[in-house]
Amino acid sequence: MFKPKVPTMPQPAGLIAPPTVVEPTAMVQQEHAPQSPMPLAAPTAAARPTVQLTPGAVVALVGGGAAVVLVIGAVLVSMLLAVAITGASVAICALVIRSLIASADQHR
Repeated sequence: MFKPKVPTMPQPAGLIAPPTVVEPTAMVQQEHAPQSPMPLAAPTAAARPTVQLTPGAVVALVGGGAAVVLVIGAVLVSMLLAVAITGASVAICALVIRSLIASADQHR
C-alpha cells in the first residue's frame, strides 16, 4: 500500500525511422579582391545610466528608511509585549488554580 509505483518506460509504438547519417561536405572558397585589413576598434565601456541623487531624493531615501525601521521596531515591540502579556496571564492562572486547590484541601 505504501510502496511507490515507479512507472516503466513504455516501448515506442508506430514506425521508427533509422537515424540519418549526415556526411560533411567540402567548402569551396570564392576568390575576392584583396581587402585591406580593417583596424580594430578599441573596446568601449558599456553605456550605463548614471544615478544622480538630488538633495530632495536623499532626504526622501533617509525618511523612507527611517519609516521602515520604525515600523519594523513597532511590530517587534508589539510581539514582545504580546508574549509578555501571555506569560503574565498564564502565571496568574497558575496562581489562582494553585490557590483554589490549596483552599479545597483545607476544607476537607
